Parts: sequence; C-alpha cells; structure tokens
Amino acid sequence: MKPLDGAELRKLYVDKKKSSRQIAEILGCSGHKVNYWLAKHNINKRSLSEAIYVSYNPDGNPFSIKKVKTLSDAKLLGLGLGLYWGEGNKKNPNAIRLGNTDPKLIKNFIRFLIVILGIDKSRLKFGLQIFSDMPKNKALQFWITELKEFEASPEQFFKIIVTPHRGIGNYREKSKTGVLTVYFGNVKLKKLLDSMLPM
Repeated sequence: MKPLDGAELRKLYVDKKKSSRQIAEILGCSGHKVNYWLAKHNINKRSLSEAIYVSYNPDGNPFSIKKVKTLSDAKLLGLGLGLYWGEGNKKNPNAIRLGNTDPKLIKNFIRFLIVILGIDKSRLKFGLQIFSDMPKNKALQFWITELKEFEASPEQFFKIIVTPHRGIGNYREKSKTGVLTVYFGNVKLKKLLDSMLPM
C-alpha cells in the first residue's frame, strides 16, 4: 500500500476541514486508506458531532466575537446579555433564541448578535406568532419594516403560527403585531453565550 503523506493529510483534514470521503476523492483512493493513514500519522479523527458541525460550517465558525474596547461596545454587550438572560430561550442547545413583542428590544438584541458576536445577519431566522384575528400579511410587513436596517426578507421567516384569540386581554393588547422570535442556529455560539451568563 502506497503511503499517504502526513503533511498533506494534516493540511486537508485539519486545516481545510475536509472529510475522509472528500480526501479520498481528492487523492483518488479509498476512504479506508485515508482513515488508516490518518491513524498512522496520529491525526485525531473528529467526533460525530464535530464532523456534523464542520459539514454545516465548511468555511469555519459563522461568528467572530468582538474584543470589547469602547464604552458603546461594553454597553451593547451588557444589554445583549441582559436581554438574553431575561427574555431568551436557554433550553434549545442548538440555537440562540429570543422572543418578544417590542421591536426596540428585538432590534437591540440583533445589534448585539451582529456587532458583539459577529454573526452573519443573512443567517438569522425569524418566527412570528399572531392571534387569529390579526392579518398575517400586515403583521409580517410590520416586522420586515421594523427590521429593515438588518435587511430582513420574507424568506428568513418561518411559517407564521396563528393562535386562536381569547378575547381582549392585557397580553393581547400588547401584541397587536404578534410575538417575534429571533433565531441564530449555531451550537458553539450557543454554548459560548450561555457561558457568559452569571452562574
């Protein structure tokens, strides 16, 4: 069996994050051979969860946490963490989620995600929940207009959830344009953000 070069394997597997199958295709050999020589050269294989993460993020992490140097950044960091601690959904291990009826609150949290956590705004997703007597299109257009600074598009919205109305209540009065939930799916960033919260 002709050996595979360790430096080349390390470059492809570790640096370029190629899978064993992809490397086999590049080198014109079997996946079994690639795995054999990875082990021979003491190149640790990725775990299943790491391999799945790399397959979804082939260009590396879709975020870049900013080093806070200015007072305005420090304020935004504190605001974002406070909003996430108080309003965010911490149960989902794979995505950062925060829902509210207040556009100002939502926009400040998105600014935190973009400026401090360095996410790509085009990867944001939104969920909208409204009462059954609210026009879907009107509620959707309201939020798209509110989020215009982030260039949010209808394609970033999940299917609108419609809840039967239960008469005139305090909560319903506050949510005439629905509850908007911001989603950013990334398990590594979710863990990092959770680790920033007070224990």
